[in-house]
Amino acid sequence: MSITAQSVWNNCLEFIKDNIQPQAYKTWFEPIKAVKLTDTSLSIQVPSKFFYEWLEEHYVKILKVSLTKELGETAKLVYIIKMENTYGNKQPFTEKIPSANRGALKSQDVDVPLNNKSPELRNPFVIPGIRNVKIESQLNPNYSFENFLEGDSNRLARSAGLAVANKPGGTSFNPLLIFGGVGLGKTHLAHAIGVDIKDKYPEKTVLYISAEKFTQQYIDAVKKNNRNDFIHFYQIIDVLIIDDVQFLSGKTGTQDVFFHIFNHLHQNGKQVILTSDKAPVDMQDIEQRLLSRFKWGLSAELQNPDFETRVSILKNKLYRDGVEMPDDIIDYVAKNIKSNVRELEGAIISLIAQSSFNKKEITIDLARVIVEKFVKNTKREVSIDYIQKVVSDYFQMDIDTLQSKTRKRHIVQARQLAMFFAKKFTKASLASIGSQIGKRDHATVLHACKTVDNLSSTDKQFRKYVEDISKKLSV
Repeated sequence: MSITAQSVWNNCLEFIKDNIQPQAYKTWFEPIKAVKLTDTSLSIQVPSKFFYEWLEEHYVKILKVSLTKELGETAKLVYIIKMENTYGNKQPFTEKIPSANRGALKSQDVDVPLNNKSPELRNPFVIPGIRNVKIESQLNPNYSFENFLEGDSNRLARSAGLAVANKPGGTSFNPLLIFGGVGLGKTHLAHAIGVDIKDKYPEKTVLYISAEKFTQQYIDAVKKNNRNDFIHFYQIIDVLIIDDVQFLSGKTGTQDVFFHIFNHLHQNGKQVILTSDKAPVDMQDIEQRLLSRFKWGLSAELQNPDFETRVSILKNKLYRDGVEMPDDIIDYVAKNIKSNVRELEGAIISLIAQSSFNKKEITIDLARVIVEKFVKNTKREVSIDYIQKVVSDYFQMDIDTLQSKTRKRHIVQARQLAMFFAKKFTKASLASIGSQIGKRDHATVLHACKTVDNLSSTDKQFRKYVEDISKKLSV
């Protein structure tokens, strides 16, 4: 029987399979292809340079032992890196790299045709030049299920999170999308799931990242011609947590690369957890194929906590900080701050600080002063969706009418007011405002804002519209 590259590699794989974890074998050895056997030199093809770096860092010893068993002491291993060229329709290119000569397999001198003279590590979380391929989870251990108190407002999301933590990738909640307004605990819950998974399954690779940072890493990868390594890095994650996924809105390149990463993870039984400030159905400028995947699993909403939950949150916060406070004061704070958990905890911290620094006893009067100041000074974060709802309700029309192409004067004015307040109350760009309010361009939004300013100074009735809506949005 003739010895081929494939038969040698198959024997190596049998040995390797018996000596490493099944998940590691599936991730790092199944994608490898045997290409060529010349005397005692075996060439294997790997998907990326990051892949090659990882094998050399973690599996060089077992590769040496298995290959030496097959080809003797003079065995050599050559990596062929085959990557799709993502720029234009040129043929895929290859790079041959000998195994590192670190007392392992003997290296073979092969020309490296690519421009990058010193191969960089492609883990986007690692500073270039530092040879450390360990993937840190980026999780905050202070965010746990223990201090994420259950109430009617979050029961579904919390229960789904616990189910995912117990069996990541093994429930129907994949992906798990947690959505809700600002300060309701989306990030806390996402971290808590990740922390719990790391405790239960330490061998799993868990990674938390904001959509904003993910986008920046992708931009850097494209600049450095490392797109394939970027994709491969994310495809080896067992549990991927992406925070504020609505940030991908309008970023078609990032959405495209995330689509491929998502598909790979989902098909391989890996868990994806997403957070967003709105439900999939309300997301603007996200590709339909991506939105449909967001709906594959479970979308769980976090709502404003009810009074009982707010009291529990405050008592838990005080207990963790070792502070005692009378129940009537806790009730007062809980009754008067209803918007979100972040503001609730912020108010109680301000109250404790005032009492401590000014050596004042915590009384209802002090609580009243702090809560009034806090609520007054806490600027509400208003979304474009909310602005459209307030304006539509004010003019007694539905949002579809507001966004329609009609040129009827009262509808046009309502739409212009929505654009004006979106510019005033949000940080969104003119293009983003126009896109979300009837798919208009930035010039239309600019014209709308100028029109509202002009009419406010010349039309008494129109000025009343502006004042009324402004009060509603400032409540």
